[in-house]
Amino acid sequence: MPDESVITNRKLEHLRINLDENVQFFDVRTGLEQYRFVHQALPELDLADVDTSLQLFGKTLQAPLLVSSMTGGAAEAERINHNLAAAAQECGIAMGLGSQRAAIAEPTLAVTYQVRDVAPSILLFANLGAIQLNYGYSVDECRRAVEMVDADALILHLNPIQEAVQDHGNTNWRGLLAKIETVCRTLDKPVIVKEVGFGISENTARQLVNAGVSAIDVAGAGGTSWAAVESRRASSAALRQLAETFWDWGIPTVESLVQVHRAAPGTTLFASGGIRDGIEIAKCLALGASLVGLASPLLKLANISTGMAREGMGALITQLRVAMFGIGAINLAALHDTPHLRKA
Repeated sequence: MPDESVITNRKLEHLRINLDENVQFFDVRTGLEQYRFVHQALPELDLADVDTSLQLFGKTLQAPLLVSSMTGGAAEAERINHNLAAAAQECGIAMGLGSQRAAIAEPTLAVTYQVRDVAPSILLFANLGAIQLNYGYSVDECRRAVEMVDADALILHLNPIQEAVQDHGNTNWRGLLAKIETVCRTLDKPVIVKEVGFGISENTARQLVNAGVSAIDVAGAGGTSWAAVESRRASSAALRQLAETFWDWGIPTVESLVQVHRAAPGTTLFASGGIRDGIEIAKCLALGASLVGLASPLLKLANISTGMAREGMGALITQLRVAMFGIGAINLAALHDTPHLRKA
């Protein structure tokens, strides 16, 4: 198993690649372009009355927006996480942290994930790779990750393709579902399972619901491809070719969201993967999501400053409110139930 210095270097490489290189899907789109809202020229409400707030996991959010899990485990990541968290606090939205494996291996790195000093009241998600449960982790490490950052819930992320196309990836996924179930039944915090950008299928969603997860983040294809990211750090031509072959692998975000909503209609769903504006956020909510996550656009803003991240988040929330106004949806319940979303 890699030591903490190897993990930290990988984190820095991932951060650099996401900031500096084009690692978006080539030909796969989210599927959101297939849907349009039917404009209501008489919305019969005041824009000032449009309410985007919600309650989730015991916290009040001002908007159904999630800063998707991105980074941690390195000094540069600490600055970015603090910028993201401070902006999330001001905007009243949720945030997921990057994988905390580095800090489990080396506790001095915990500070790169700890953001409660600037974001005392946000809905905050700890994060570990689910596959680590097959490589020595247990409920104890999951609990440590949550306590390390004073999180409200734990994300276990699934990334089999990313692991399969990288050097020394963790590729023994046999028996993992039972271990995820043990965490769900034992941990005293909600457990969220998410992909990293290749999507969750209907079958996988059923398995996860039966295992006891509290929420599923579909994290579909159409945004950042982690196969593409791994191709940019491959140590050989053969590994680079392997990763590039899977650049466009995955279930598009909308297809995944529709499948998971059908498989688990009573389960809290998050949508992420290539979401870029408030209209797309509104579409995801109308299709069954409770939260909508963005990563890459917010990462690039937070790399500049807290203020830029805050402006970006604020713009998304304003766009969402205007989209709701344009279809006469006064609150999120009305948006979830809108008859005004059509497949083009």
